[in-house]
Amino acid sequence: MFKQNPQRLKKKADQAGARPTHAMSNQNTPPGPQQQRPNGGPPDGAQQPPRNTGGSWALRIAIIAVIALLAYNFYQYFTNSNAPANTSVSYSFFLQQLSNNNVDTAIVQNGTVTGTFKVPQTYPAGSSTKVTNYQTYEIGGNDPTLESQLIDHNVSFDSKPPDQGNQWLMIIVEFVLPTVLIIGVFLFFTRRAAQSQQNIFNFGRSRAKLIMEDRPSTTFNDVAGVDEAKADLVEIVDFLKSPQKFQRLGGRIPRGVLLVGPPGTGKTLLARAVAGEAQVPFFSMSGSEFVEVLVGVGASRVRDLFDQAKRASPSIIFIDEIDAVGRQRGTSLTTNDEREQTLNQLLVEMDGFESHQAVVVIAATNRPDGLDQALLRPGRFDRRVTVDRPDWKGRMAILAIHSRSVPLSSDVDLQTLARLTPGMVGADLANLVNEAALLAARRNLDKVTMKNFEEALDKIQLGAERPLVLTEDDLRIVAVHEGGHALVGLLSEHSDPVTKVTIVPRGQALGVTMATPLDDRYNYSKEYLFTRIMFALGGRGAEDVALGSITTGAENDFQQATGIARQMVTRWGMSERVGLISFSDRPSPFTGMMDSGGKEYSEETAKAIDEEVHRIIEDAYSKVKTLLSTHRATLDRIAQELRKNEILNADQLRAILIATGAIDAATAHAQENGGASLS
Repeated sequence: MFKQNPQRLKKKADQAGARPTHAMSNQNTPPGPQQQRPNGGPPDGAQQPPRNTGGSWALRIAIIAVIALLAYNFYQYFTNSNAPANTSVSYSFFLQQLSNNNVDTAIVQNGTVTGTFKVPQTYPAGSSTKVTNYQTYEIGGNDPTLESQLIDHNVSFDSKPPDQGNQWLMIIVEFVLPTVLIIGVFLFFTRRAAQSQQNIFNFGRSRAKLIMEDRPSTTFNDVAGVDEAKADLVEIVDFLKSPQKFQRLGGRIPRGVLLVGPPGTGKTLLARAVAGEAQVPFFSMSGSEFVEVLVGVGASRVRDLFDQAKRASPSIIFIDEIDAVGRQRGTSLTTNDEREQTLNQLLVEMDGFESHQAVVVIAATNRPDGLDQALLRPGRFDRRVTVDRPDWKGRMAILAIHSRSVPLSSDVDLQTLARLTPGMVGADLANLVNEAALLAARRNLDKVTMKNFEEALDKIQLGAERPLVLTEDDLRIVAVHEGGHALVGLLSEHSDPVTKVTIVPRGQALGVTMATPLDDRYNYSKEYLFTRIMFALGGRGAEDVALGSITTGAENDFQQATGIARQMVTRWGMSERVGLISFSDRPSPFTGMMDSGGKEYSEETAKAIDEEVHRIIEDAYSKVKTLLSTHRATLDRIAQELRKNEILNADQLRAILIATGAIDAATAHAQENGGASLS
C-alpha cells in the first residue's frame, strides 16, 4: 500500500500544502478502521489559586499528639515493668512492722511511704502472699511523728520534695494532649466540611486563567507568518490602549473578534500577543470549561467571567475552541440543554457591554461553519479574522523565530527549509526545529546542521526508520514500485519535482517517493490533477511493466487517485459528460455544517459519475504504462541504483535520466534551475 500525506485538494490556500509522497506499505490487510494516535500547564504568568493547607496542618497536629501519647504510655509501661512491684499495705500494718524493727528502708514523698521489709511478711492476714516491697499512705497525708519513729528504729529513710515536673507532665499527658487531640480532629473535620460546602457554591465561579498587564509574556514580535491577521488586530490594541481616542467621535467599541483558521496556525498566540501589546488583563478560558454536569453552572461561569472582566476593564476575554459552547442551537434532542443555556448567557453578556466598558472578547475556532448565527452577527463578533496557513516567506519568518535560541550551523538555509515545508503551520515548524535540535544533541553536535533538519523533516512526515529485514524479492518489488513513481514524476510535464526516492522502511511504509512543489499552490489545473493521478498510479504500472505481476502495495495509491478523480467530476466540473454541476456536500439546514448523509441526485447521475471517475483513472493508467514501457531501461536503472544505495536524491535521478537518454542535458539543466519537467 502506498501512503501519501493526507491532502484534500481544494481551491483554497489552506489545502495547498503537503508535498506528495508515495510509500509502499508492509501491511497487506483488508481495509478497515484505522487507529490514530492522539496528538500533546497553564499559560506563562497565569495566577494559580493558593492551595488550602489548613486541613493538612490540623491532621498533622493530631497525628503528632497521638504519637506522643502512645510514646509516653509505652515509656511508662516499660519503666514500671522493669521496677519491682510495690504492694499496698495499710498504715497500721506499716507501723506494726516498724515497731517490730522489720522495716529496712523507707522513702517519704507527697504523703506516700515506700520501701522494703527486712523479712517478708504475709499480707493480708490469712493469705499466702509475702510482701517485701511495700507502699502505704500517711494518715491525713502528714504524720509528724513518723520521722522520729524511723530514727528510733534505725531505719534508713529519705524524704523527697513534691515532684512538680512530673506532676505537670502528668497533667499535660493526661489532660492537655487528649484535649488538643480532640480539638484538632474537630477542626480537621470542620474545615473539610467547610471546604466541601465552599466547593459546592464555587461551581458557578469562572475558572479563567488571568495574566496581569504587568507581565506580558507574548508580543507581536513573537508572531510571524500571519501578517494580515496581525494588521486586523492592531486596531484592537490601539483601542484598548486609548479608548477615548475612538469614543470621542462616537465610535463604538468592537465587541468581539473571531479568529478562524486550521489547527496550529497561531490563533491562541495571536490573542496573547494582543494582550501583551495592549498591556491589559487577559482572561483565558476554554469553551469546554464552561459546561459541567450541574444545570446552570455554565451560565453562572459566563456571568462571573464577564463580571471579572468588566471590573478589570480595559481587558480581554479569550475563549479558545468556542465551538464547544457556540454550536448551532436546536440540534440537541433535549429541549433544555445545558450547552444551549450557556450559549444564551454568552449572547446576553456580549450584548450587555456599556459604551465606557473597554472589554473585548476574542474567540478562536477551526470550525466556524457550525457556530450559531446569533453569535456571529454584528454587535457580538463584529470581526472575523482568518488565520491561514503561511506561505513560504511566512514559514521562513516562523522558522527564524523558533530557531532564535538554537545554535545553527552555517549550512542551514531557512529559505530552503521553508520551501521544503509547504502546508506546514506554526506548530509543525516549531516541532521541526525541536526535532532537529534533539537529533543534533543525540549526536553530541555543537550546532544544528542542515542534515539534522532534513532528517527531522523526514521523521515528521514519514515516520522513523525501522530496521526491517526484507527478502531479496521484496526489496526488488519495492525498488521497482518506487522507481515507477519517480519516473512518472520526472517525465510528466505538470508534475511537482521529485526530490527523493528511498526504499528504507519508515513508519508503515517500505519505500517513499517525495515530490515537492516549487511554490505554494492556491489553484489546481485539470492537467496538474491528472498528473497527480498518474503519479499515484506509477507504482502499480511499474510492477505491471517490469515484473509482469502485481502486488497489494498500491492500495492507498488507488484511494488517492480515486479521490482526486471523483472531486474532479463532482466538485470542480472537469467532466464534459457530467457537466458544470457540483455534487459535493451541502450545508445542513439544521446544523449549518456540511451534511454528507444523503444524495441529491438520481441513480442515473450517480452511475454517470462512477463511469467518469473510472474513465479518468483508466486513461491515466494507460498513459503511465505507455510512458514506463517507452523508458523501460531508465526504470530498470533507477531500481538497480535504489537496491544499491537505498536513497536517491534529485541530482542522482537526473544523472540517471541523462545516462539512459530519457532526457538531454539541456532539459536536465532547465529542471535543475526550476523549469518544468518535459516528457
